[in-house]
Amino acid sequence: MIAGREAAPSIALVKLSSLGDVVHALPVARALRTWWPAAELTWVVERREQAILGGNPDVNHVVPVDTRLWRREFRRPGGAPAVIVKVRGLVRRLVAGRFDVAIDLQGLWKSGVITALTRAPLRVGLATALCRERASAWFTNRHVTPPREAEHVVDQYLAVVAALGVDLGTVGRPTFPISRDTDAETAVAHWLEDEGVKTRTPLVLLNPGSGGDHKRWAVEAFRRLGEELAVRVGARVGISWGPGEEPLARAIAHGMRTGALVPPSTTIPQMVALFRRATLVVGGDTGPVHVAAVLGVPTLGLYGPTSARRNGPYGPRVATIQSPTGRMDGVSVEAVLGAAQALLH
Repeated sequence: MIAGREAAPSIALVKLSSLGDVVHALPVARALRTWWPAAELTWVVERREQAILGGNPDVNHVVPVDTRLWRREFRRPGGAPAVIVKVRGLVRRLVAGRFDVAIDLQGLWKSGVITALTRAPLRVGLATALCRERASAWFTNRHVTPPREAEHVVDQYLAVVAALGVDLGTVGRPTFPISRDTDAETAVAHWLEDEGVKTRTPLVLLNPGSGGDHKRWAVEAFRRLGEELAVRVGARVGISWGPGEEPLARAIAHGMRTGALVPPSTTIPQMVALFRRATLVVGGDTGPVHVAAVLGVPTLGLYGPTSARRNGPYGPRVATIQSPTGRMDGVSVEAVLGAAQALLH
């Protein structure tokens, strides 16, 4: 527990990745800022996901790390000294924060190590059984078991905050502040204009990427869905994609009788701007779909092996389809079409 609301604690929030997980942790920062307005809040995040925190009104400092690069560099001959220098720099920055409390929402051994490096006397994380890697719990000294009704990961994260004495009822509903980027919105508007997509034209975005093949709906299924939505809704259909996913997007667009837009490579702010323009977003358990949902865009999530109740899109205009077989091929195009039209109407 921290002292009353008049306190000004220095808090380190460790939520490194991935994009969807960072988005789902945004209400934690808002709850901390609402409860302790004078708090000094530092968020430790992977460099690739850092952009989603740009302009966040609840965060005083963002400390980017690049553990993906560190792993690659460490394996390279002669790369270890460079990694050691970067880690020492991180340690110095964390020690300088003089943190009163550190919160590990990642539940991995690497996030646990970073949490320990803050040297905060109070280091809070989820109970060992809920950590993705149990070794994470070695580095925290307070472990939180969320109440049974906290099914979604957003509510589980907020349960960790409640353990610090934050009254979630007073804080209010989960809020996901994602700033607008004027340059990104201008770039997206110009691209859509060049593609003949007018301001009032419905825009359906299909996001086929995922964190693994087992969570990915079939190319042919996305293609059929796009064709049907283009006809039934009178929409232009776009295939959004992230790093390494362009061939997948083009495979879906190729052969679509109604045609499909494949945007150029986008930054995270440009992706956000594109989703803000969408009439509907459909995709699997992946970060961009979660971004669309918290922006308030009608969003339909398709789930196979992962739980929609725990990991589904979290927002005011969302729906999910959970495969009855636990496999993505158990999700039918007809079911998705019906859910999409219901969500729109």
